[in-house]
Amino acid sequence: MPSGGYRPNAGRPKGSKGVKKKPAKKRAKKKTPPVPADIAAEAEALNLTPLEYLLKVMNDPDAKDERRDRSAAVAAPFVHTRPGIGNVKDTRKDKAKAAGHGKFKSGAPPLKVVGK
Repeated sequence: MPSGGYRPNAGRPKGSKGVKKKPAKKRAKKKTPPVPADIAAEAEALNLTPLEYLLKVMNDPDAKDERRDRSAAVAAPFVHTRPGIGNVKDTRKDKAKAAGHGKFKSGAPPLKVVGK
């Protein structure tokens, strides 16, 4: 008598309660605007990295305000980290060190006395 394996008509019947599939959520694709030809040509001519170019445009007082704002928004994630994002292991170590002070600190190790 075999046990386990495939058995025809085994399992919950199709269409019964609890088998309803939830519709998949459609992800909205972000459409990035194409880089204008004059901006791409200028960045290439200056031989700058994209981040350096964005920072240059952001700090240029003669550039349009809209262009400066857009370059600042694009460059911000590469220059500044978001608050709360960091190395989790380091934060855990810091918290463990802080918890080991005061009345919870460890005692002194035993003295090693070598024979007299």
